[in-house]
Amino acid sequence: MNVALYGASGKRWALTERGRKALRRTTSELAIGPSALRWDGEALTIDVDEVTAPIPSRLRGRIRLHPRALVDHPVSLDGKGRHHWRPIAPSSRVEVTMEQPDLRWSGAGYFDTNWGSEALEDGFACWDWSRASLGDGAAILYDVTRRDAGRMSLALRIAGNGEVETFEPPPPAPLATTSIWRIARATQADTGQPARVVETLEDTPFYARSVIATHLLGEPATAVHESLSLDRFRQGWVQMLLPFRMPRLAR
Repeated sequence: MNVALYGASGKRWALTERGRKALRRTTSELAIGPSALRWDGEALTIDVDEVTAPIPSRLRGRIRLHPRALVDHPVSLDGKGRHHWRPIAPSSRVEVTMEQPDLRWSGAGYFDTNWGSEALEDGFACWDWSRASLGDGAAILYDVTRRDAGRMSLALRIAGNGEVETFEPPPPAPLATTSIWRIARATQADTGQPARVVETLEDTPFYARSVIATHLLGEPATAVHESLSLDRFRQGWVQMLLPFRMPRLAR
């Protein structure tokens, strides 16, 4: 379970790979080692109990996600049915109560899922994704470069009641590359409107997570943005670095 905290006191990151025996799953619960997600029909409760990397520290607490609406809109990203994405709760309220570190807050949240039958690096060269809050709901942009079928751009507007509307993807809007690992970033914005990076949350050898200022569907908006380079991920030197951020336990 990947947990990342960003704030004035610094960044904390946990993503421990675990063996099959550490997985427990029912129709309403998914547990991975000491952490678990539980759905009670109204809210998703996420109990976190992880150790950060590369500098060990404890991340322990609870997150409660309350969807405004549930969305049943799965999308095939590759055209062959091997990779799928579904925005389950594009507009939600979250309550965070952390014990270690001692933090509490509430605000806007988002919940989605990806699943597939082959490794991501086999299906895609790269992608850019973003989710922006709008006046009533959210806008989500997905721009992927497939290995066998070129580029696919997807633009969704999802209202607060869960209604999904596709719209024509806006024109490309360049973003600055990351300063350390030089990951290319790009998004799309209304014609004549620029987009810019407000804050880089993750600058890694193959992945960048950022906060951007943009303009979509006639509204100025703040979006969470990610860029993923699977060409970079495939390289041997990157694979050698992974255990420093993603330690692996056999159980």
